[in-house]
Amino acid sequence: MPPPQPVDEIASLTTSAARNASEYRIEAARHLYMRYWPQILDGKLPPMLHAVAAFRTTVDSRGRITDLRITRYPASAHEVVPWIQRLVYAAEPYPPPPRGMKTVVYPEVWLVTAEGKFQLHTLSEGQADSDDPPR
Repeated sequence: MPPPQPVDEIASLTTSAARNASEYRIEAARHLYMRYWPQILDGKLPPMLHAVAAFRTTVDSRGRITDLRITRYPASAHEVVPWIQRLVYAAEPYPPPPRGMKTVVYPEVWLVTAEGKFQLHTLSEGQADSDDPPR
């Protein structure tokens, strides 16, 4: 997997406009896409992915990650777990949680290609049809 390549030209962060953790998840996904836009796979994902991994992320009132737990390991591409962890931490700070929330916890599924491009399930464009004949 390629090393994290955060983009430096990010606008200053303001408090999240989200009203709940579900809406915050969209903002956090957009934040990661802005940080790593060169590594985002545009369009539909290929029929066969290198890895699928799920995480539960906790963000504190300053936009810092206080907990990042894997909830679904990839079937075989275990090297993507530390790679995703590095990406998530290197993208700090995140937008601070909505007013009235000291922390926000949200789930995310990472969809990773063999070339190190990715989409997040929250913003995924779906998956292309497989070339395999129907069974």
